Amino acid sequence: MTVSLTTAQIREKYLQFFEGKGHLRLPSYSTVAPDPTTLFTVAGMQPFKDQFMGAPAVFDGVANKRVTTAQKCLRIGDIENVGRTLRHCSLLEMLGNFSFGDYFKQESLTWAWEFLTSPEWLGLDRARLYVTIYEEDEEAFRIWTEVNGLPADHILRFGADENFWPADAPKEGPNGPCGPCSEIFYDRGPKYGNDTWAEYAETRESARFLEIWNNVFPQFDRQDPLPDGTPVLKDLPFKNIDTGMGLERIATVVQDVYDFYSNDVFAPIVARVAEMSGQAYEGPQSVSHRVVAEHIRSVSMVIADGSVPSNTGRGYVVRKILRRACRHAYLLGLREPSLFKLVPIVAERMGDAYPELRENLAKIEATVQSEEERFLKTLEGGIQRLGGLLSGMDRGAVLSGQDAFVLYDTYGFPVDLTKEIAEEYGITVDEAGYAESLENAQEIARAGSKYGKSELFGGNQEALEGLPRTEFVGYDELSVEADVVALVGAGERLSHLLAGSEATVVLSRTPFYAEGGGEVGDTGRLEWDGGAGIVRDTRKTPQGVFLHDVLVEEGELREGVRVRGVVSGERRATERHHTATHLLHAALRAVLGDGVAQKGSLVAPDRLRFDFSHGAALTAPEIAAVELLVSRWVSANFPVTWQEMPIADAKAAGATALFGEKYGETVRVVRVGGSVEYAGQPVSSMELCGGAHVRRTGDIGAFVILGDENVAAGVRRIEALAGDAATAWVRERLNAAAKVASLLNTGVDGLEARVSGLQSQLKAAEKDVAAVKRQLAEAQMGGGNGGAAQTRELGGFRVAALKLAGLEGNELRGAADKLLDQSGADMVVVAGEKGLVVKATKDAVTRGAHAGQLIGKLAAAGGGKGGGRPDMAQAGVTDADAALGALDTAF
Repeated sequence: MTVSLTTAQIREKYLQFFEGKGHLRLPSYSTVAPDPTTLFTVAGMQPFKDQFMGAPAVFDGVANKRVTTAQKCLRIGDIENVGRTLRHCSLLEMLGNFSFGDYFKQESLTWAWEFLTSPEWLGLDRARLYVTIYEEDEEAFRIWTEVNGLPADHILRFGADENFWPADAPKEGPNGPCGPCSEIFYDRGPKYGNDTWAEYAETRESARFLEIWNNVFPQFDRQDPLPDGTPVLKDLPFKNIDTGMGLERIATVVQDVYDFYSNDVFAPIVARVAEMSGQAYEGPQSVSHRVVAEHIRSVSMVIADGSVPSNTGRGYVVRKILRRACRHAYLLGLREPSLFKLVPIVAERMGDAYPELRENLAKIEATVQSEEERFLKTLEGGIQRLGGLLSGMDRGAVLSGQDAFVLYDTYGFPVDLTKEIAEEYGITVDEAGYAESLENAQEIARAGSKYGKSELFGGNQEALEGLPRTEFVGYDELSVEADVVALVGAGERLSHLLAGSEATVVLSRTPFYAEGGGEVGDTGRLEWDGGAGIVRDTRKTPQGVFLHDVLVEEGELREGVRVRGVVSGERRATERHHTATHLLHAALRAVLGDGVAQKGSLVAPDRLRFDFSHGAALTAPEIAAVELLVSRWVSANFPVTWQEMPIADAKAAGATALFGEKYGETVRVVRVGGSVEYAGQPVSSMELCGGAHVRRTGDIGAFVILGDENVAAGVRRIEALAGDAATAWVRERLNAAAKVASLLNTGVDGLEARVSGLQSQLKAAEKDVAAVKRQLAEAQMGGGNGGAAQTRELGGFRVAALKLAGLEGNELRGAADKLLDQSGADMVVVAGEKGLVVKATKDAVTRGAHAGQLIGKLAAAGGGKGGGRPDMAQAGVTDADAALGALDTAF
């Protein structure tokens, strides 16, 4: 292996290598996503989606179907694992080479092999490289074995769930370009784990075998499957190459360090964190050092690209990452803003490749310092209070939702950090109780609430002060004209918004319903002379100012402009689910009793979720009864009306207060104008609610309960569908049942009996197979007494060896156990056609026997590889006879 390559040198070598193969080197694109499907760039190929779909491969006037980049990517889907594992990071550099209808599989795999193994480039040990391929990809297998010379036992075949892009595309979709892939792994050696490549085939997890490169071969156009479910994959008009190698991972391998926190980029940052905090870095157990180092690199890069902490979109992600780093810096004893002092190290280590870090150094430092100052004001109080609460609790206990909410509301302490800290104490958080407390306080402005979704009022609070209450007309109109009262972003009033920018827009009147009472905020469009924008979400302040999150698509939006607001068609679906939620609530109380009380809800266009107090899972008859009651309301097509009245009158009339609402003296009452019967008693629905509803119950359409589950002590959750969503769900299930029935040569009505019969047959067949294999093993073992085994004295141990035909895996291990019991040997070696098992007695292990070491030598002779514990080990081999033949010289 090439010695002492820095991360920067590895990056440069990679780009130079592919330039030498005719690739056009392009600089990294911004971390701001080039398309609207994601907030950030998440993969090296993302900037080239158009080229993969057939657009001309022309870049800054230069045409080239071959491109190579080192692309900075941001991924936070599992940010809670950053700092805790060896491999997770929020910012990663993806080294990639791409072909748009030019070269294909052979060039991709041979060049990858050349770059990794040639002494001129990385010079990795060929014997420590392993690959996975798609199970049907014989071309990739041929290239790896015949062209690159990789041993066949270094290759594993997996299905489309592992070695296809997108995963499981043939069966699951989506339609469009897809293809198999081949992943390259590096064996880091036994000091990182004693697992084997054969074991990776079963576990698909390893600390020893590290995936470093993925070669994707988009060659098919996935289309709708045939009526019987057969996948349809048609050849694309031209084939592409999309590869990605994580720079942090390959640097870990080349520099032979424990993980990327020890490489030449991260180590100086970690060392500076240790110096500032006075706490030494002790490897993986020093989670806070790692979180701070990783997150400061991430936020430095995204701020350099123009993203800043805010309350929505990309800004919210930046704020989330930075505040997680702040919390861990606090845990290290850093009570003053300190993270900004790390930014120059990031710029020094990565500024050559990404000059925007140096160009924007002052801006990054100032932004980080300002955010630290804001958060530290509230973080310290929250951490101290939470620590006091948790220190008095036992492991396995549950922190109340009210306590979690007080931390959030009073100290600005986000619930995800509460959960993370509580987890370190072995304590869980009552999330349903937290949601209840949050909903109950949604109309109260807390001066200390300055995080998460309430940052909607926090960061922009000063800019929103003094704005008039918005006139809401959305109960009756879904399209109105209004004036732009204010544009707000990053805590400031803005004079205008240009195309491509996103901010909060306040209107004089609005048809958009603001998130509340469990109902999601409306989406839609704003249109004005010369421009248009997308309304992504709608919320409101406790003072009644509606806040529209708007992305300007075209033109320029200015304060004072007259606009037309149009609510999307999803509102009607949301209304169906909201009225269905009221009916579900009433039906649950009728079927389960008056002890049912709403504990939370979500009303969205695609579904509804309803949390309620109940001590046991619903039975199938109870679910059916609830579903039937709602369907009766729908069939009756009762009118749904609403009116405002004094709260005292509403309570006197028997209206149910919806969970989480804070009510004034005048309330809005939603009433279903008719009742249905259950157990001889009429059941009606009348609730206090400010949400949007259908005009008649018949507008709900189909209704189906998907099931119920436990979400907290004494709290159940039901998810259900209404209208088109319910109809589509039922049809999908009926189609699936029909397909299964057809495969089993029966009808849907006979499916249960057919499956039951097949299960009985399968159990009987399994018993027969097990019995036959036992007989086969006993016959080959000389009647079960081990007489057929060859026993000899080797290295001071009695060793029995035996080859068995027709047995592998568990059967071999079972045969080895029996042979060890019956032969009187100290160690036994049992071989199948492709497998090998070695076992040793406790006494033999005490005297120095080691099954793992022995099997390593035998497997090597048999063209395979394996290992294990002193008392038991297993291996895969290509020549079992050669493995057994090496037994005499293995001691």
